[in-house]
Amino acid sequence: MESGRSKVEPLGLALPALEPASVRHAIRDQDMLWAEFLAMSQGVLASLETSIQALLDGKIGVEAEVKNLERESDREESRIERQCLRVLALFEPVASDLRRMATILKVTRDWERIADLAVRVARRARKFSAAGDRFPIPDRLKTLAQAVLDHARLVHQALATRNVAAARAVIRGEDAIDRLHRQVRKELKRSLRPQPETIDLWLQMLSTARNLERIADHASDIAQTVVYLEEGVMIRHEKQVPRPGE
Repeated sequence: MESGRSKVEPLGLALPALEPASVRHAIRDQDMLWAEFLAMSQGVLASLETSIQALLDGKIGVEAEVKNLERESDREESRIERQCLRVLALFEPVASDLRRMATILKVTRDWERIADLAVRVARRARKFSAAGDRFPIPDRLKTLAQAVLDHARLVHQALATRNVAAARAVIRGEDAIDRLHRQVRKELKRSLRPQPETIDLWLQMLSTARNLERIADHASDIAQTVVYLEEGVMIRHEKQVPRPGE
């Protein structure tokens, strides 16, 4: 016969579980936040496409548009960060849900920095266009710009579809962009020697090449975060991109 003493639950083993309605709210809020995050990244990509296309085509008049998109991305970054912190505090997500929230916190900043750099590219495109045919943009710089745009498009696709293979392709492609950036720098420096009076313009082109290379760096950072999101593997400081089980 059992004694009349009350049964004591082992300490630390019984954790309160979310009610079904709370679980639904948690999933709904996280999904909505993810959708808003992807919309912000799509807007930044659009601004980058506009600025790089202006650089390639010698188009003027896009700087204000790109700047407006950059301001919007700033506002969205702050709002999404606040919402993400609210979700973390309210629902305490774990495992893949926690990685998704961590991805949003990390990658919104990368996209916002890309938006800043897109404004700089648009500003330089206007100045280069004003110089006219006297100082045409070198073909290799245009090649770099197109490669960086392709890099950013691919990482956005990898993020939106959570495609690890595409993310790894972005990471592998960073070396080629770095080599192209170095080639552009050498070519611009060679071109400067016989035309010292054009130093301001050439320095602006060097700065543009550096801004493009930094955009590619941010794209690669985003790609590394996609790998973390899907596989839980941190590869930021590794030379080789590990595969599961390696």
